[in-house]
Amino acid sequence: MRVVVFVKATADSENDVLPTTELLEAMGKYNEELINAGIMLGGEGLKATRHAKRVHFSGSDRSVIDGPFAETKEIVAGYWIWEVRDMDEAVEWVKRCPNPMFTESDIDIRPVFGLEDFASEMTPEVQAIHEGNAKRVPS
Repeated sequence: MRVVVFVKATADSENDVLPTTELLEAMGKYNEELINAGIMLGGEGLKATRHAKRVHFSGSDRSVIDGPFAETKEIVAGYWIWEVRDMDEAVEWVKRCPNPMFTESDIDIRPVFGLEDFASEMTPEVQAIHEGNAKRVPS
């Protein structure tokens, strides 16, 4: 099962407060454990939303909104992509994570859709397009 693990932003992360050397070391060691266990497929920290752009879709119209964005609790400050046995295993790994923030923080775990989740809508032609794309994406 593939999941994306979202580290939620805090006021500190949105104000560009960088982690300490100790936190960088702890997170590096945690990532090393994830890699050694064959779980971590990728992940990065994200800069504050004041450096971001949002593209809003309304029918065929597109508009660009400059950051920062409100509602810090809804903003993602970083992510991992993991391959785990099941959601319980993902939860156990997140519980071992050092707190990635200086204050209380949250980490969300979201399952990733697989092509099998769209079986009722998937024609052989559409499946071939998606499988071809998947082969071309660097892993």
